[in-house]
Amino acid sequence: MIKLKSQLEIEKMREAGKITAGALLAAREVIKPGVTTNHIDGIIRRYIESHGAKPSFLNYAGFPASACISVNDEVIHGIPGPRELQDGDIVKVDVGAYYKGYHGDSARTFFCGNVSDEAADIERVCRESFYAGFAEAKPGARIGDISEAIQQYVESRGYSVVKEYVGHGVGEKLHESPDVPNYGRAGRGVRLSEGMTIAVEPMINAGAAGVYVLENEWTVVTKDHSLSAHYENTIAITADGAEILTKI
Repeated sequence: MIKLKSQLEIEKMREAGKITAGALLAAREVIKPGVTTNHIDGIIRRYIESHGAKPSFLNYAGFPASACISVNDEVIHGIPGPRELQDGDIVKVDVGAYYKGYHGDSARTFFCGNVSDEAADIERVCRESFYAGFAEAKPGARIGDISEAIQQYVESRGYSVVKEYVGHGVGEKLHESPDVPNYGRAGRGVRLSEGMTIAVEPMINAGAAGVYVLENEWTVVTKDHSLSAHYENTIAITADGAEILTKI
């Protein structure tokens, strides 16, 4: 069941989204060679809690950290730990903040030091694919309009779309209906309505689309160990189109 949000509820989600975005900026500031992913996670947790919110991911379905931090061929759900970042790594940071009863959810792909042209390009394409989908988000459109726009943009640039994991509704729960795939056909799927709040999050690979989960039962990596990028925002469908609630 899809729960449409009132203007008051969306205002609360803006606040949660602002904290989420701030946590990502705090993470970006400390990403450099030699820094551990566990240290970044600590920075994120302290930022969120210092603003009166709770990390959405901490203990969610047993996840042991406040943020998902995934490096290079890791797509999503990387568990922070003692790993030290190296010059040239691309670092996907996925953050959620729970504030006044509502969640914000957002992810970015950041650069550690000097990255390769391929790494810089896949981040750009992933980010721009989000905006290709976002342009289709308006009342009366369908989820498939967003999905097809993302897929066409990514594949036309020579990259592949991860299909096992998708975007989702977000609000009082971190994951709500509907699913928001990054692939599909325009004109299909749930019709968008004013008051819907969804997380749109392209996950793309430099090589093949296939992925698998590591033995820790969380971290998703590319099967061919090619680079992967992730870009996500929580958005609200408004009378005029859509609004990004986690804008940095």
